[in-house]
Amino acid sequence: MNSRTSRRTGALAAALGAALLIPAAAAATPAAAATPTVSCTSAQAGLAAKLQKDITAALANRGSTVALGLYDRSTGTTCTLRATSSYDSASTVKVTVLATLLWDAKKHNRYLTDTETSLAKAMITQSDNDATTKLWKQLGLTKIKGFLAAAGMTQTVPGANGYWGLTQENVTDEQKLLKLITARNGVLSDNSRAYILKLMGEVIPAQRWGTPAGAPSTVSVHVKNGWLQRSTHGWRVHSLGTFNGAGHDYMISVLTQDDSTMDYGVTTIQNVAKVIHKDLVPTTPGTAVYTPTSRPSEAFVAVPPQS
Repeated sequence: MNSRTSRRTGALAAALGAALLIPAAAAATPAAAATPTVSCTSAQAGLAAKLQKDITAALANRGSTVALGLYDRSTGTTCTLRATSSYDSASTVKVTVLATLLWDAKKHNRYLTDTETSLAKAMITQSDNDATTKLWKQLGLTKIKGFLAAAGMTQTVPGANGYWGLTQENVTDEQKLLKLITARNGVLSDNSRAYILKLMGEVIPAQRWGTPAGAPSTVSVHVKNGWLQRSTHGWRVHSLGTFNGAGHDYMISVLTQDDSTMDYGVTTIQNVAKVIHKDLVPTTPGTAVYTPTSRPSEAFVAVPPQS
């Protein structure tokens, strides 16, 4: 493996800074299992069956291995698929890093420093890897594990040796995180939650693909994506999104691997997202829906441990 840090200039690094070059020997290999099926429940008559049918159809004939979670507070709707299967987090762990930073600051009754604010903004809105590495190193595994315990994210395992992108996560825990961000709780303050949502709402256009695809203009969109190519299980392409408006308050987590290309993974996620938005928030013919206009190229930035 070539361990040299691959440096990019400002905008390019920002656009591509969402994946890691990591040793092949550490590749995660989830245990093989029988093909699971999408499971949905809802307090709204007919909605669970419709979602289950449409999500299943959206995933038909796709080569990706997909885990997904949907929760809508307004209708009591939940959908899951491979909810407890672990995936390399890639840059979706950056939401956890920010939440840990804010949780720890709250414990010490302090505001973020100007440096922390700058690093947090770059980490979420541009998926900047260097900013993430600095915050990960500053926090340390003790604080990160402390937040995970407080958040009930008991199945999330932080990446070792500084490789934050190899954090093992699953849909169950990511949905717990999104629930904490979107409703009052004792772990994150209201100001912290608002700050996380603000930054997830300001992600640069090149990274606003995935779960927002097909969202109606009547809902607000907050997103954080991640992507990573490894020697086993191909591309990992993930998308976390929260959506609020039109009488709905919902969140979607989609984790994928075994993608032949990054674009293939993005398409898989967006196929799912489009049917979820359509079924959950019916629109009139004149309602505009969110269409991603660009995607980052299939490249990655190398990040050495604790640099």
